[in-house]
Amino acid sequence: MKINPSLQIPDVLTDSMRLAFDDPDFMVRDEARGIRLQLELLKADVLQTHAGIHQTVVVFGSARFVSLEQAQERLAQAMASKDEQARSHAERAVRNATYYEAAREFASLVAKASADTSAPHRFTICTGGGPGIMEAANRGAYEAGAPSVALNIVLPNEQVPNPYISPHLSFQFHYFAIRKMHFMLRAKALVAFPGGFGTMDELFEILTLIQTHKSQKVPVLLFGSSYWKNVIRFDVMLDHGTITEADQQCFQFVDTPMQAWQAIQSFYPH
Repeated sequence: MKINPSLQIPDVLTDSMRLAFDDPDFMVRDEARGIRLQLELLKADVLQTHAGIHQTVVVFGSARFVSLEQAQERLAQAMASKDEQARSHAERAVRNATYYEAAREFASLVAKASADTSAPHRFTICTGGGPGIMEAANRGAYEAGAPSVALNIVLPNEQVPNPYISPHLSFQFHYFAIRKMHFMLRAKALVAFPGGFGTMDELFEILTLIQTHKSQKVPVLLFGSSYWKNVIRFDVMLDHGTITEADQQCFQFVDTPMQAWQAIQSFYPH
């Protein structure tokens, strides 16, 4: 039987000859969006399950806060330069560094308390994988000798994964929606530190999911009551009838790492 030469696989494949899943140009087409969404959902889920990650404590907040050590260095440099604007910004960085250090301490508390717990019941710190509060929480877990999850996102201004992430649990997402879904899939508690638009977006999506019973009720802790009560006037929303008193039970304020950890422990009595 003779082989038709035209049916032999050429040395250089044309686009049409490539296997669909091995064709990057095809995979990024608009028509393949549904497949990409499914793959983003599946990959992080399968690998976390394989790594024994069943329950997470999600920590999020500003990507702009730095450690106390970095903030103090900035302040020293600003004072030496006698630049008043730089000094003002550096002083603010020192104030905000208290949140960085609190997130670091909180994550360490969770990691140490969960160290001897079996995998199905262990709490693992999970963040968005970037700098600021995310870095602080990953750092706290790392310093306690525990792995932590990072759900990073591809942004125009590249968000580089922080150095304290467990490499085998560092995931990259294109779609915000799938990334948010992963935050909630394993979350047994969420701790929101002060932050900007991204933090507000994540917080209110979580509260909406809980309010509408699309997600199970878990502790949602707003760390830094003075910040949150000034930035979001929940009492005004209540006065106008846009939320109910029951809705206010979807979250609570905390001001120390230990207070946050105790709130989680009281929600899951052993």
